Amino acid sequence: MKILIIDDEPLARQRLRQIIGELGLAELIVEGSNGEQALQLCQQHQPEIVLLDIRMPGMDGIEAAQHIMKLEAPPAIIFTTAYDQYALSAFDTHAVDYLLKPIRKERLAEALESAQHLTKAQMQNINVEGQASARRKNISARLGGELRLINISDIRYFLAEQKYVTVRYGEGSVLIEESLRSLEAEFDDLFLRIHRNALVAKKSIGALEKDKSGGHKIRLSDIDETLEVSRRHLPNIRKVMKAL
Repeated sequence: MKILIIDDEPLARQRLRQIIGELGLAELIVEGSNGEQALQLCQQHQPEIVLLDIRMPGMDGIEAAQHIMKLEAPPAIIFTTAYDQYALSAFDTHAVDYLLKPIRKERLAEALESAQHLTKAQMQNINVEGQASARRKNISARLGGELRLINISDIRYFLAEQKYVTVRYGEGSVLIEESLRSLEAEFDDLFLRIHRNALVAKKSIGALEKDKSGGHKIRLSDIDETLEVSRRHLPNIRKVMKAL
């Protein structure tokens, strides 16, 4: 198997590499130290299994797993951590197993054996409908066969169009297959519902304008665009804008 080890502690990575070597189960072992590297190395090496730490600086393991599961052929994920309170969130991301540090050789062997039994069809059908408790710092979108991470702080708005949602950010826009409702629930303190098909970043709201037909639009503060406002959401928009 090709196994990817992601942990911000070099000694933890060394320990896992040593145990895997003793078990003789890997033809290739690749290492990384954070969530961003986990996604990058998964796309580069296409491992069958990822041993993924949860608490890491920057993007944690829970969010990394959510993005990894969007790959065309996602690997099996085994979480490794010293904190058992993350178990529920770990399994929300469809992890195969959850190992508490210090990791015993017998438990790792058992987890790796279970991971090998996942069929290709099972792996391809894995999804992230169940959200983890920790809120994401990034949105992942497929571009040219690869996943790109877009930081939430760089997103101006989400616009629903048929079964896709357009994500407008600093460098342009991409399409994702997530529901506007789930995005609103996850980022309700950062984004404001202005229409049944639109969420706008509160920090990007420039002005509320009236158009010639008597309707209203939000003018964005940092890009030359406007978004339609529905009458239903107008009172709440005015209330939020007064508080900004």
